[in-house]
Amino acid sequence: MNNRKKVLLYNPDCVFYTMPLALLALGSALDRNRYEVIVIDGRLEDDPVAALSQHLNEAICLGVTVLTGAPMRDALNVSRTIRSQMPELPIVWGGWHPSLFPLHTLDEPAVDITVQGQGEETFRELVAYFDGEGSLENISGISWRKDGKPHRNPPRDLKDMNELPEMDYNLIPVERFFELKQEKQFDYITSTGCFFRCAFCADPFVFKRKWTALEPQRIAGELSALKKRYGFTDVNFQDETFFTYRKRVVEIAEAFIREELDVTWAATMRADQGSRLTDDDFNLLKRSGLRRVLIGVESGSQEMMDWLKKDIKLEQVLESAERCLKHNINVIFPFIVGFPGETPQSVEATMDMVKRLRRMHSGFDTPIFYFKPYPGSSITADVVKNGYQLPQTLEEWAEFDYVGSAGPWVTPEKYRLIEHFKFYSKLAWGQKHWLYSPFRSLARWRCEKDYYDLAWEKRLLEWLRPAPELS
Repeated sequence: MNNRKKVLLYNPDCVFYTMPLALLALGSALDRNRYEVIVIDGRLEDDPVAALSQHLNEAICLGVTVLTGAPMRDALNVSRTIRSQMPELPIVWGGWHPSLFPLHTLDEPAVDITVQGQGEETFRELVAYFDGEGSLENISGISWRKDGKPHRNPPRDLKDMNELPEMDYNLIPVERFFELKQEKQFDYITSTGCFFRCAFCADPFVFKRKWTALEPQRIAGELSALKKRYGFTDVNFQDETFFTYRKRVVEIAEAFIREELDVTWAATMRADQGSRLTDDDFNLLKRSGLRRVLIGVESGSQEMMDWLKKDIKLEQVLESAERCLKHNINVIFPFIVGFPGETPQSVEATMDMVKRLRRMHSGFDTPIFYFKPYPGSSITADVVKNGYQLPQTLEEWAEFDYVGSAGPWVTPEKYRLIEHFKFYSKLAWGQKHWLYSPFRSLARWRCEKDYYDLAWEKRLLEWLRPAPELS
């Protein structure tokens, strides 16, 4: 007879199909002899509330991971509905938004407790509390209502990931994610946090510029066993900064080869990290399966890079690009425009850098995003100080689109220029569909001359849509 109490974990609906690693980490940290962990994913369910409701009578709590924007809308709807069905069930929110706004999130009556930062140990102690052990007063890393008022406990130090249990992928239907991704790509994380201080990023606020990571042999051993179980062919590492230490990355690659892992893999890399790797390092990484890295550039202007506190030189971007080109490693180079006070010269420099990277290799992608004042970053703190008003309610934060729209510092003229440039730079150096071939030379000419008026090809191809939309 199963006498274990159920712990419900919910991943809100969103457009990405990355495996819910945060919830896997929480569930894997619990005592399975005492608790049955049920992970419900809003992306996989026609009726997530119904999927949760069938477990409510045996549940001890509901945990929800919440990202600012559209996922929050679903998190609100689900939390409120479950609260109406089971008023006494504790509902805990964790993830980026509750880490950034721990007390403000408690304005929502359907949320009882918020978790800040790394959550495995915190949530384990919370579940024990719900099961009658301990006190909320003594749990670090949470915020809750004390005497009816929002109260924040002391923060919890970042725990060495090697002291945490292996994540139990049996908690989720891994093969469903393969179907949704349309490839046998496995998601895995080897580190938490980031040492760096980028002014547009919330990571320094949440993790206080600290970092912890799994040992290379543990990574290779776990992935080897998981590959035998699930048969994946590619691993997408979800680390903020996978290449933090050269020695560790080299040891990971050596362990992959030693284990005969036989997968391709992709990870994040800073340009300064890539520039410090030798050709021998790149050879080893390629042999171990490295197929792609993501190198955030953000701007083609060194002055803007310095203002963003990237602590990277544009020469390092180009050095990393040359190394990846030499070893046939694809790269995603994200850029951002529309920062407060950004000059036309800075935007022009970014466009020039995009063109320079695009010309180098067809496997170099250069997506351009618009700056939006994401909470927790130092730039956001500055613009708020100067009068910019962030959303005031969770409903307003649910409408916050930090990927697909332009911020308030982007004029209609600048937006039109960037959107046209994104289209033509991808047409010129990216798309392979045969129908694009007659337009490729013209697109390159437009990019070289920075002439994007009378964009009749753009209208024609967007109407025909022979392949995924150019953007």
